[in-house]
Amino acid sequence: MNSSLNAARRSRELAEAGDLVVDVLVVGLGATGAGAALDAASRGLSVTAIDAHDLAFGTSRWSSKMIHGGLRYLARGQVRVAHESAVERGLLLRHTAPHLVRAQPYLLPLTPAVSGGQAATVMTGYRLGDGLRMAARTPRRLLPGPARISAGRALSLAAPLSPNGLRGALLSWDGRLVDDARLVVALARTAASRGARILTRCRALELAGDGARVRDELTGSTFAIRARTVVNATGVWAAQLDPDIRMRPSRGTHLVLRPETLPGLRAGLHVPIPGESNRFALVLPQPDGRVYVGLTDEPVEGPVPDVPQAPEEDVAFLLDVLNSVLGVPLGRQDVAGTYAGLRPLLAAGGRTADLSRQHALLTSGSGVVTVVGGKLTTYRRMAEDAVDRVVALGRLGAGGSRTARLPLVGAGAVLEAGAVPGAGAVPEARAVREVGAVPDRLRARYGSEAGAVRALMAEDPALAEPLPTGITRAELVWAVRHEGALDVDDLLDRRTRIGLVPEDRAAALPAARAALAY
Repeated sequence: MNSSLNAARRSRELAEAGDLVVDVLVVGLGATGAGAALDAASRGLSVTAIDAHDLAFGTSRWSSKMIHGGLRYLARGQVRVAHESAVERGLLLRHTAPHLVRAQPYLLPLTPAVSGGQAATVMTGYRLGDGLRMAARTPRRLLPGPARISAGRALSLAAPLSPNGLRGALLSWDGRLVDDARLVVALARTAASRGARILTRCRALELAGDGARVRDELTGSTFAIRARTVVNATGVWAAQLDPDIRMRPSRGTHLVLRPETLPGLRAGLHVPIPGESNRFALVLPQPDGRVYVGLTDEPVEGPVPDVPQAPEEDVAFLLDVLNSVLGVPLGRQDVAGTYAGLRPLLAAGGRTADLSRQHALLTSGSGVVTVVGGKLTTYRRMAEDAVDRVVALGRLGAGGSRTARLPLVGAGAVLEAGAVPGAGAVPEARAVREVGAVPDRLRARYGSEAGAVRALMAEDPALAEPLPTGITRAELVWAVRHEGALDVDDLLDRRTRIGLVPEDRAAALPAARAALAY
């Protein structure tokens, strides 16, 4: 079946939804929900997956864009979580999404604030992390090992660092996504290619083990979706559909800096947070030139908002930590945008920063299976476990999960080439090259579909016009035709990330409106 998602397909499948009894209804189309839809559909089950908003509307678009190897969890003694993270990272790099997941180098600057003993402890942790890579059978060619480098080498990779008292840096590697929302889109489209009905703007009003009462948010009409089993993958909002669930969400805030703000930053940074032994702020250069700075971990009380806001105290905190290693400090005026996401943690005692990131499956009295906790890196394992549970509960007769080796939409060209770009390109600089008249920037975002996006520009040269962050008008049209974008918010805030900077969003708004009418 075609993997394209668009308004016409939504209308057609929405009209069918009330007349069917599907094997699996998935509520929530973040990474875990889209992953569950794919897992179930790839086993030959009939699937409908719905979301009250859009693909990747919630937590899945607010991450640090990192694919963790689990080192942070290993430091807390969470060996199972750490190993699971390393395994899933390897699957993404090697099999499922090599076009979207790359190797990223990180430096921990050895400033006067970092003692020799602290540096030795961190390097030991990095080596243990490399051991996790080996245990997960991820080749070193995809993720190089850690090393200590000189001050001169550190400054060549991260020119904004202050040279005063700099003794060098610890270099480590981990995975990163080109864009977390693009991963969710790829999951949803791959599920659609296997026959799953992917319905955005459909809100579950009531949920039970045999289906849901749903409202089409575009028309206001309500209808029932009948299902043999149900997965609640709404993350931090899970308790709204099952009041017996007790969540304790935490807020992770990021700053967004324009490309010219930290010139010469070619590697990410781990910046120690004062007073914390195993926590670091992250400085994350992005493929579009912007830089993200994060990450806070603060408990959130009260009602859970649809779109969390970054408070000014978080902004000030992150700037203070960042400025502790910069030669030229940044001020509030240098922050072009902010974003915040909420982690879907189960309620427990202690600080939210110390709560386990192990996911959990909860089954309600009516038979709804809710999957909560976890993290972006392990979405596939979370989805697999959730589908295993509903297959058993519903006696659906499906086999085991097939997603560990199932390439997502766009992965084909990279897998056929037999290598994953990324590790060899950084930290050694390479000029952007053209391969078959398709820029690397497009290949990094669209993989094997990059040529089709480029063909749109050939058909209409006006579509080649670049917008903020280098996104072209053709990519907006592609998102409307093939990626399920229904309005300008979908285009600017999720299919692209132009909207993270308000001024850039305003500049691109006319192009987004034109793409919807193209």
